[in-house]
Amino acid sequence: MKIIECVPNFSEGKKAETFEAIKDSINKTSGVKLLNLEPDGDYNRVVVTLAGDEKSIIEGALNACKAAAKNIDMRNHKGEHPRLGAIDVVPFIPIKDVTTEECVKISEEFGKRVAEELNLPVYLYEASARKPERRNLSNIRQGEYEGLEEKLKDPMWEPDFGEAVFNPKLGALVTGSRFFLIAYNVNIDSNDLKYSKEIAETLRESGKPKRDDDGKIVKVEGKTVRIPGRLKELKGMGVALEKHNITQVSMNLTNYKITPMHVAFEEVKKEAEKMGVKVKGSEVVGLVPLEAILSAGKFYANNENINEDQFVDLAIDNLGLNSVTPFKKENKIIEYMI
Repeated sequence: MKIIECVPNFSEGKKAETFEAIKDSINKTSGVKLLNLEPDGDYNRVVVTLAGDEKSIIEGALNACKAAAKNIDMRNHKGEHPRLGAIDVVPFIPIKDVTTEECVKISEEFGKRVAEELNLPVYLYEASARKPERRNLSNIRQGEYEGLEEKLKDPMWEPDFGEAVFNPKLGALVTGSRFFLIAYNVNIDSNDLKYSKEIAETLRESGKPKRDDDGKIVKVEGKTVRIPGRLKELKGMGVALEKHNITQVSMNLTNYKITPMHVAFEEVKKEAEKMGVKVKGSEVVGLVPLEAILSAGKFYANNENINEDQFVDLAIDNLGLNSVTPFKKENKIIEYMI
């Protein structure tokens, strides 16, 4: 049986009735399993994970999006996380007996239908992108919801599906096929955002703008010159987590085989130490592949010959995955959920 994972990110992190409506819509869809629903009030965002075959996953994703669309109004939305709309991004990820190419077709069918059924501009990204500048989600998100109405007037940003007409309630939606992404945040024991921001800029692949001796951003032919970051396949930014009186280096590991969780964690620790601040554990938002957790466990085991459960426990302890919210492996590791 083919298994495709879908991880819609909705711009609502506080209202229980919205979460219940999304859950109910997925649970009523035949052939689809709801694996996880993880809201965050500071980000004002909820990450939902569902899995199914090539037909049911489209229906499940559409039903979840329709439920969210009824309950979210972007005109009232504020949150720490960048977003383009109420249904910000809907990626399709190959898990078992299915290829990226098949997931590209699934994302295209979903994109066409959701544009028609919800009257939304829809952009394709990652493996589904039809233009090179649209592969990277952060490029599509530039200007965010607040700048979307103006952006849609630019022929360069004509949507892949739907009309170039601003939907004030829902904004726009991004979909596509991608490798398994781990949303991974490392906690900094300080409420001063400058530390997390600096660490994120130092580590993320896109790096940071180059500045001259006066602190002004250097540009060549109108384009900002950037200093590349240290870690490949890592996107990151600094975010305040006010309810815990800390900040986070909020990261997306877009290929955990190139930059594993434990490498990102140890590099954040190294940078934090240079600045005189401490790391206070980390968290995974949504689900994580078993392979990624085992890789961290083996790193911290120092060649000790132990079993799978012990490797998992070592990873959880050494990465401090219980520091913000409990990390229950039976509910967080995707292979344990399916």
